[in-house]
Amino acid sequence: MPITKTAMITLCGRPNVGKSTLVNALVGEKIAIVSNKPQTTRNRIYGVVNRDDTQLVFLDTPGFHKARNRLGDYMVKVARESIADVDAVVLLVEPAPRVGIPEQELIQKIKEAGLPAVLCVNKIDTLEKKDGLLAVIAAYSAAYDFDAVVPISALRQDGLRDLLIELSKYAQEGPQLFPDGMVTDQPDRQVVGEIVREKLLRCLDQEIPHGTAVEITRFVERDDEVIEVEATIYCEKKSHKGIIIGKNGEMLKRISTEARHDVERFMGAKVYLQTWVKVKENWRDNLNYIRAFGYDDQ
Repeated sequence: MPITKTAMITLCGRPNVGKSTLVNALVGEKIAIVSNKPQTTRNRIYGVVNRDDTQLVFLDTPGFHKARNRLGDYMVKVARESIADVDAVVLLVEPAPRVGIPEQELIQKIKEAGLPAVLCVNKIDTLEKKDGLLAVIAAYSAAYDFDAVVPISALRQDGLRDLLIELSKYAQEGPQLFPDGMVTDQPDRQVVGEIVREKLLRCLDQEIPHGTAVEITRFVERDDEVIEVEATIYCEKKSHKGIIIGKNGEMLKRISTEARHDVERFMGAKVYLQTWVKVKENWRDNLNYIRAFGYDDQ
C-alpha cells in the first residue's frame, strides 16, 4: 500500500524512562542504544514506522536533565528544541502518581508550542496493582489536557498497537519522507559507534561510561561481504583508560565482542572490529571535542 500520509512525532521524557526502548520496539530494529543508566541518548534520532498508508517518523531525544557540563547543555538543548515543528508529542512517563519537575517543564514546553500531545505511561508491567494506573492518569490529567492516554510496556511490547493507532490520527496528507526499508536517518557508521558506546555503558560502572565517546575511524564494506570497522574510544582520564582496557585487555575484549555481535545483527554481515582507547581530558567541557564527536550542531 503506498504511503499517502505522514506524521512527525517527538518522544520526550526524563532520562531512563524508556524512550529508546520504545523507538526500537516500534521500528522493529535496534537503532537507538539502551542501558539502565540515565542520559544514554545524546543526539536526536529518527525512527521510521510504515503502517498501512501512513508513515510515522519518531524523534527519540536525550532525556530532560540538569546539565553538569557543556555536553549536558547540548543534550538538554536538543530535548527542548525537539518539541517544535512536529505534528504531535508523546510524553513518556513512569507509572508514578505525581508529576515531577522534568515532566512539569516538558508540559510547559508543550503548552507553549500549542501542540497536541499523548500521554504514554510506560513500564506498566512494574505495577503491583493495575488500579495504581488510575492515580497516574489522574495526576497527569490534572496537569494537562492530553488528547489520549496510552499505557504500555515498551520492554514487553505491550500496548504498542494501541499507541500506533492513536498517533496515526495526526498524520497529514503528504509525500513519503523516508523510502521503504529505511528505519532511521542515522548513517550505518554512526549506529555502529553508538552500539560500541552502549557496550561501554553496560559493561562499566558508575560515571566512567558517561565520560566516553566513540569515533569510527574506518568503515569499509569489502567485496567478500565482510565489513571492516575501526573504533577509537575516548575517555577523560588515564585511570579510566586502564579500567576500560581491563586486566590483560579482558574488559576491552568483552566490550568489543558484545559490540561486534550487535553490529553483525544490525548490518546483516560478518564484521571485523578493532578498538583502541585514547585519553582526551575533560572533553565534555571542550566545545571543539564535543563538535568533533558530532554532539554539537552550532
